[in-house]
Amino acid sequence: MEYQDTKSVWPYIIPAGIVFVALGGFLIYAFMQLSVLTEQTRSLAIESTELASTTTALLRNTDQLAKNLKDLRSETLGLSDTLSSAQQNISAVKTQVGGVEQTVGSISGAVGTLQKLSQIDQELLKKYSKFYFLNENYAPTYLIDIPADYIYSTTIPEQFLTEAWPFLKNLFDTAKVDGVELYVKSAYRSFAEQQSLKSLYSVVYGVGTANSFSADQGYSEHQLGTTLDFITSGLGGQVTGFDGTQAYQWLLANAYRFGFELSYPTGNDYYAFEPWHWRFVGVKLATYLHNKNLNFYDADQREIDAYLVNIFD
Repeated sequence: MEYQDTKSVWPYIIPAGIVFVALGGFLIYAFMQLSVLTEQTRSLAIESTELASTTTALLRNTDQLAKNLKDLRSETLGLSDTLSSAQQNISAVKTQVGGVEQTVGSISGAVGTLQKLSQIDQELLKKYSKFYFLNENYAPTYLIDIPADYIYSTTIPEQFLTEAWPFLKNLFDTAKVDGVELYVKSAYRSFAEQQSLKSLYSVVYGVGTANSFSADQGYSEHQLGTTLDFITSGLGGQVTGFDGTQAYQWLLANAYRFGFELSYPTGNDYYAFEPWHWRFVGVKLATYLHNKNLNFYDADQREIDAYLVNIFD
């Protein structure tokens, strides 16, 4: 065998060794990377399995939620129907209660009206001129002395029904503000006073003439305490000529607003025209008569009686 010099092959051995070492290192690195990838793949597989399990659980929960939602909707519809029925029942009960309340209210109102009427003199709106009769024992329950400022002559005191006085005072005060002079000539007269007055007129004027303008005792509105004769200045203390005064025109336009009506206008069937003679019948009735252009004695008594409960309102 021919011996070869090692020096001659050395230059080839070194590069081969380097390549071998490099290759070995690469293989080691590749092995390590493979191990890492294998581990990561295994981890991913585990995570995938867990994710699949979680997804399955979520799907199951979703199905259960869907079922629960469906059940909840059914329950909601049932509750809605129940609530609707309950509301209908409540409405029906309210209607029944409302009807009962209205009935109770009507009964209460009727009782209140009857109680109010029981405290009002039933004679105050009756027709006394040749219709109804007031006997010698009748007198208003309460009378007030009319203050001197409202009386034409203070020689004889004049009285008026207490409950009606505020309306008369308001009339006088309003007329004064409007520049109209009004005074009381004659107000309340008892049965005996009317009898004496009628007797005097019968002597002075004769029975026939006296009957045309003066009521017999018991038939005079003055006995009620709600009637008076007005007078104004410039007439010499007499009522004759009152219809030609500013005071009379003011009363025609305004007296009803205070509850007063002219008892014997022109053309009435009872007595001669008395422009000074006015009677308190309450604001509501006086306003009704004024608006309808009716005379008190021409209205139906039943219709008049309906206003008694409000005479002092």
